[in-house]
Parts: sequence; C-alpha cells; structure tokens
Amino acid sequence: MDQSHLQSANLDFETTLVNTHFRRFKGISMVLLGAALWGISGTAAQVLFQRDGYHPGWLVTVRMGISGVILLLSMSWITGWRNVFAIWNSRSDALRVLVFGVFGLLGVQYSYFRSIQYGNAATATLLQYLGPVLITLYLAWRHRKQPSRSEWTAVLLALCGTFFLVTDGKWGDIAISASAVVWGVVSAIALAFYTLYPKPLLQKYGSALITGWAMLIGSFFVGLANPPWQVSGILTIGSCGLISFVVIFGTLLAFYLYLSSLKYISATETSLLSSAEPLSATLVAVLFLHVHMGFDALLGGVCIVATVFLLARPQPIVHFQKPSDHE
Repeated sequence: MDQSHLQSANLDFETTLVNTHFRRFKGISMVLLGAALWGISGTAAQVLFQRDGYHPGWLVTVRMGISGVILLLSMSWITGWRNVFAIWNSRSDALRVLVFGVFGLLGVQYSYFRSIQYGNAATATLLQYLGPVLITLYLAWRHRKQPSRSEWTAVLLALCGTFFLVTDGKWGDIAISASAVVWGVVSAIALAFYTLYPKPLLQKYGSALITGWAMLIGSFFVGLANPPWQVSGILTIGSCGLISFVVIFGTLLAFYLYLSSLKYISATETSLLSSAEPLSATLVAVLFLHVHMGFDALLGGVCIVATVFLLARPQPIVHFQKPSDHE
C-alpha cells in the first residue's frame, strides 16, 4: 500500500472511531436523561397526590390519554393513517393490544402511582425494579431450566433488598405503608407482564404504534371511573405545571429518548443505564421532599438495582482494526 492510500485508510479509521464514540455518547446521554425524567416525574406525582389531593386514576387517565393521542398522531404523520389502524384488521392482534393496554401499560402505571400515593416515589420505583427478577424466575419455570448462579444471586439480592427497603433493617417492623408495598409489588408483576407479553406485537408493528394504542386503550378504561373533566385535586398554577411535566417530560419525552437510544447502543446497555430512574427518584425525593431513607433502606435499594446488572446479558463488542502500516 503506498503512502497516500495508507494515510487515507488511517483517516477513515479515525473518522469511524470518532463517529462510533459520538454515537455511543449520544445514546448513553439519551437513555440517562430519559430515565432521570421518569424518576423525577414520579416525585412530581407524589406532590400531586399528597399535597394537592389528586387521585392516581385521574393522573393516569390524563397522562396516558394525551400521550397516546400524540403518539398516534405522530405515527399517522410519518406512516399514514392506514398503517396506524392496520392492527385492527387482525382480530388476534386487536385482542392482544387490548390485553396489553389494560393489564400491561395501565396495570404498571396505575399500580406504580398508587404505591407512590401510599408511600413515596423512591420506594415505589425501587419496588418496581423487582420486575426483572420476576421475569427471570418466570422464564426459568417456563423453559424448565435451572436458573444460573448469577440469576440465583440476583433473586437473593432482590429478597434482601426488599427486606431492607421495607423494614429499614428493623426485624418485625414495616417502615413504610403496607399498601405502598403491596402496590409496589403489583407494579413489579405488571412490569414483568408488560415486558414479556407484547413482543410479537412490537416485532410486527413497532414500539411507538403499540405503545400509542395501549396508552389510549388504558386511558379509556381507567377514565370510565376517573373522567378527565372531573379534576380530583386542587387546580393551581403549581399543580398544572406538575401535571404538564408528568405528561410531556415524564412520559412523551422520556419515552422518545429511551426508544431513540436503541439506535446508538445495545438493548442491554439501555436496560442497565435505565437504573438511573430509581436513583434519580430517590435523590429528588430525599433532597426536595425530605423523604427519610435510613442506611438500611438505601442498602436495600442498592441491592435491588444491582439485580439489573447481574441479569443483563453482555453483548459482543465490535473492535475496529486499525490498518497496518505494512499493508
């Protein structure tokens, strides 16, 4: 290879390497920001429930309804209305998206907000992160295989973490509301279902379209008991600002950032970095809402978050080979 070809090859390699690093940085930044917005929106919801008297059902109705409409309108602009309504041409797919909307998306959001109502955003978010462990146990049972050593370790960490989080290290004593714990565990179960059930739909129609319909369906069913025009709390400039934050930043923007990050980094890396959600929820709750979390409760939270890292499957890393000077 002559000198000009060698310089060109080296330049191409360096450009590719810079672009790869920039794409990874962009993807990591997007998922971290999205996860942080999810966590902060949980704290905003806590203020709405405990200070302004809003009902979780009403907030879920508004949050899912507005987000669902905007997502479907966006998809219609990109792909056309015919593609948006294509899912309703198949009876089995229509039934599946109905089930996903009610028991998946609505189930996970309503139970999560109820846990916040009875407890706080930090505890509710951490309890929800028991979901990956439940997924691991379910898949091991379904495929009739023994969990691996790391999976058993994750289960043990989850149990210990839940104990420390709920009792704050005090045997025979529950440091937070039993209702908050029950709803938190329900949200973890709903999260596991939400993750596993819609896979065929997501592969066929895409995540944005399925999530948009599921949000609209979930909003319709919870709205039967909590109509959006019957505002359940105190309507002030502050509460309107918090509601807007939950809908726009904590739902639409967070969802967009999370999905878009998958273009730049792997799904495993995205799931690991999404652990910023409980960390941001805890930090904001402690600093701004003065939620007390003792050392044992914080240790329990760390144990639960650690299960995500144990359960993640490492992805192969592609290494670029720099052109040899002797080619």
